[in-house]
Amino acid sequence: MTYSMVIAFKNTFLLWFSLSLFFFSSVHAQIQVGAAQIEAYLPLLQNKKIGIVAHASSLIETSKGSIHLIDSLLTHKIEIVKVFAPEHGFRSKSDNGEDFGNSIDPKTQLPLISLHGKYKKPQPKDLEGLDLIVFDIQDVGVRFYTYLSSLHLVMESCAENNVQLLVLDRPNPNAHYVDGPLMEDEFKSFVGMHNVPIVYGLTLGEYATMINDEGWLKNNVRCELDVIPIKNYTHKTPYSLLVRPSPNLPNDRSINLYPSLCLLEQTPVSIGRGTEMQFQIYGHPDFKKGGFKFKPQPNFGAKYPKQKGLLCYGTDLRNQSRLDRVEINWLIDSYKMIQNKEAFFFDSFARIAGTKTLQQQITKGASEEEIRASWKPQIDTYLKIRSKYLLYDD
Repeated sequence: MTYSMVIAFKNTFLLWFSLSLFFFSSVHAQIQVGAAQIEAYLPLLQNKKIGIVAHASSLIETSKGSIHLIDSLLTHKIEIVKVFAPEHGFRSKSDNGEDFGNSIDPKTQLPLISLHGKYKKPQPKDLEGLDLIVFDIQDVGVRFYTYLSSLHLVMESCAENNVQLLVLDRPNPNAHYVDGPLMEDEFKSFVGMHNVPIVYGLTLGEYATMINDEGWLKNNVRCELDVIPIKNYTHKTPYSLLVRPSPNLPNDRSINLYPSLCLLEQTPVSIGRGTEMQFQIYGHPDFKKGGFKFKPQPNFGAKYPKQKGLLCYGTDLRNQSRLDRVEINWLIDSYKMIQNKEAFFFDSFARIAGTKTLQQQITKGASEEEIRASWKPQIDTYLKIRSKYLLYDD
């Protein structure tokens, strides 16, 4: 090869490499969450009294770093009257399921209205004087993750009190699949309000439209709803969250494993609360003694972890490939290994699963294939409903 050929090859490679870097960085940069599109929604907020539903993940990426939505709006002279805080609190520091009351945010001095205390639905007095509520919460796309229920109840309250709602949409990191048993009416609660699968494959913007148009709000009221869609996004687009959406979902792996391991959480099996591997491991003192073991202790987000101070043997899932289904073999295997099978399923299991059938199938020794086959007809029906509300390609 001559010198000129070497130079030509080198220049061609450098051009290809530069274009590749540009392409991949551009694809990532093109994903623009609703909150980042200030020019699209700022006119809707000006000269109005605004309420915000937000928490620590309500961030906007800028060239100078991340800024919280509320800080951004305040710099644009938007009149924010109060903030509504979902489970885990506005600063996302409360434990799973921990109730908290109204307060004042020390940093902004804004009133904080609790959506996870005495009331989970905004009361009429909370909406007095408001023209519009902005909803900007990072979801993870799982039926029992309560930000979805907070969305429903905020929509309902807005509809009943003639307050407009604006949803600033964000990617759903589990939108690449739909799976799990559907919620049955008997088991509806704050950890599951709709007849949808465990993993429903929609962003909150899409889901809000489905709630409205399917008539799921009480007394068939309808919310005056606007959605700012995500730019350059599909349901298959990988997305890493800027911060943990709740204390025990610290990274992408935990978020992907959460729909599957939360079923195990409704049993004596530890799923890593009280460790730094939350929703990435599972184990129990009864399990076969092997190479992987851990001991839960109180820590951030888990004041009273299950199996506290006990040595648990189990499985490390931190190298698990990305799931595209609800994994039930871990539940089946755990049931087989536990000694006291009578006490394996907590009373909360049916509320999380959405049905008693899954528990019955496992206790009777049904196979994974049989269980999945029983889900399919209802999932197929749901997919037809879901298809009407897609803002993004699958």
